[in-house]
Amino acid sequence: MQLKLVPGNSAGTVTAYYLSSQGPTHDEIDFEFLGNVTGEPYTLHTNVFTQGQGQREQQFHLWFDPTNDFHTYSILWNPKHIIFMVDDMPIRDFKNLEGKGIAFPKNQPMRLYSSLWNADDWATQGGRVKTDWSHAPFSASYRGFKADACVVTAGGQPRCGASVGTDAAPGTGSSATSGEWYNQELDLTRQQRMRWVQSNYMIYNYCTDPKRVAMGVPAECSM
Repeated sequence: MQLKLVPGNSAGTVTAYYLSSQGPTHDEIDFEFLGNVTGEPYTLHTNVFTQGQGQREQQFHLWFDPTNDFHTYSILWNPKHIIFMVDDMPIRDFKNLEGKGIAFPKNQPMRLYSSLWNADDWATQGGRVKTDWSHAPFSASYRGFKADACVVTAGGQPRCGASVGTDAAPGTGSSATSGEWYNQELDLTRQQRMRWVQSNYMIYNYCTDPKRVAMGVPAECSM
């Protein structure tokens, strides 16, 4: 999906673009963009829920102004990886570690959701900065949605290789990429690019949060 975020004073707002199943043990893959006061950077907030359990937040600043133009935000979700990408630059890789007892989203179909909502109790500087409603209405723009996916049919069976969205005719098979994503991983070059982003632009990692460490972080943090 291509997004252009709320310009100007967007403090307190959250622009969301995410995948989610339903129910108390839902799976979820989140892109959330936390607004800020004019001149201060957006925070890109990512999270992964497995069987209803989240708290796997990683947050980033971006290397561009996301309000000036459209940028592409992508999720690669296959049986081995959940990879978050910004303009095709990988920023996070949540790996399937089921063999080591870590739950991984793979058994529940997910739908795509997007929203723009008021979260001024936590979104901007820990909730210290509230939404200034004199700047309303707040608008974010979406375009260029495309998904190559396994789509659940009426009979409950998945049909893979479907290309859907505003850039593809519904129900048509896509190009060679329709099959590639299912087994795709990051090669060495893209792993290095991801580490560069994480070294220079990551501002929060649940695995290194001192408060979390004291309470015990999720098991995948030590792997």
